[in-house]
Amino acid sequence: MENSGYLENITIEEIQNYELSWFKGEITIVDNLKTFSKVIPGLMKERLLGFDTETRPSFKKGHKNKVSLIQLATRNKAFLFRINKIGIPRELAGVLANPEIIKAGVAVHDDIRFLKSVRKFNPAGFIDLQSYVRNFGIQNSGLKKLTAIVLGFRISKRQQVTDWEAEALSEPQQVYAATDAWVCYEIYNKLTSIN
Repeated sequence: MENSGYLENITIEEIQNYELSWFKGEITIVDNLKTFSKVIPGLMKERLLGFDTETRPSFKKGHKNKVSLIQLATRNKAFLFRINKIGIPRELAGVLANPEIIKAGVAVHDDIRFLKSVRKFNPAGFIDLQSYVRNFGIQNSGLKKLTAIVLGFRISKRQQVTDWEAEALSEPQQVYAATDAWVCYEIYNKLTSIN
């Protein structure tokens, strides 16, 4: 695409001038199979989901912890699957393998590789926004920069290195995790609606 009207690049300093925003919809924590069986039928009907994962940070060189959380979001609902507690049930693997459900995220290849070590599935329907935005002349590809460029606001990354395997997720953790998946939904939705 020649000129999409989007900035090619943005600096961290420029992002500071943008208004801070976050996910304000309904957040459901899925940490048991009863909640899981309530939410999964609705998710299986969606055609577009924002996707992200969180991993408990490791401060040991060369050591990476397993993924703790899968986030899937629509425009006004976010689902936080605590896979450190429930694993990846068959139906959730089915959503991740369904080519008819688009799952938009950033750096999805690493996420998928780690998820496949928890449960084998054939990923389909994933859109990596880092590659996708190049069609619009956007060179920056981190989520914070993409959000500012495409959606015109900034998001906080303050909760990124918190304990995602804590007994209960704090409200700031929940909002952070939901926001990351939701902005992926909104970025893809906005870019595809102008095609």
